[in-house]
Amino acid sequence: MEKIIGFYPGCSLEGTAREYNESVFSLAKLFNIKLEPVPDWNCCGATAAHNISKKLSLSLPARILSQAETAGMKSLLVPCAACYNRLMVTQHELFENEELKSEVEEIMGMGLNSPIRVLNVIQFIQEYIYPGLQEKLSSPFGKKVACYYGCLLIRPHDVLNFDRTEDPQTMDEAMKMIGAESIDWPFKTECCGAGFSVSRTDLVAKLSGKIIKDACDRGAEAIIVACPMCHSNLDMRRNTIDRLLGYKTEIPVLYITQAIGLACGLSVKQTGIQRHIVRVDWQRLNSCLPEKMIKEEEDIHG
Repeated sequence: MEKIIGFYPGCSLEGTAREYNESVFSLAKLFNIKLEPVPDWNCCGATAAHNISKKLSLSLPARILSQAETAGMKSLLVPCAACYNRLMVTQHELFENEELKSEVEEIMGMGLNSPIRVLNVIQFIQEYIYPGLQEKLSSPFGKKVACYYGCLLIRPHDVLNFDRTEDPQTMDEAMKMIGAESIDWPFKTECCGAGFSVSRTDLVAKLSGKIIKDACDRGAEAIIVACPMCHSNLDMRRNTIDRLLGYKTEIPVLYITQAIGLACGLSVKQTGIQRHIVRVDWQRLNSCLPEKMIKEEEDIHG
């Protein structure tokens, strides 16, 4: 029986993180899950709105939540860590402060009656993918990986109440379930440069370079993420990072949905890994890869 849950893509998944969107939908389809987008959704404000106006930073996510509620959605998958953080924090602040909630509702011209269950991508995987994962696992990811959570997926803990703030384990557990060896490293929640990706690429290179270097030094063969901004900084800014480090790094950065999808037999195109700046040499990463997938990867990259 097909399961239906609400889905908020945010701006990144329909733009720079298109491959993340593709892998989420492909994985959901494989597990007989229908993702229903929030009608007429808008930008959540991400890292910019709160610099302009507190009420704007709350009104943008609140409108998304109101739209989802009006559509009858009880659960809402939000794959982007920044969007997830904004929706969760907004919902917490508004339902803890009735006066503020009323002001935001007046700004929106819409109401909020009750909190919606907002799921990040790891919670979605735990609840909807885990039950049928082992029977669909066809190409175990038998390599060392560094699970990178970033800043926004687990903080603030009092609001998100998701995993441990200093040494989170949920992504590591998911990767172990598909056959990977998750390394123990201290950079799981270090900042990658976040919203400075455009304005201060030098800072991004410095911060992200430390993450890349430490993962490589510890023998990781791939970095696993669950945030479009983290992926962008670690993947798209790699040339700048390499110049700062003084040598070329080839470690790829995969979204957790891509890694799980590939391990379950989804193709290169279904998971979108051909879109990455740093090439994901899946044949090198996984010697158990089916011949048809190896051929597809070779055709895409020549």
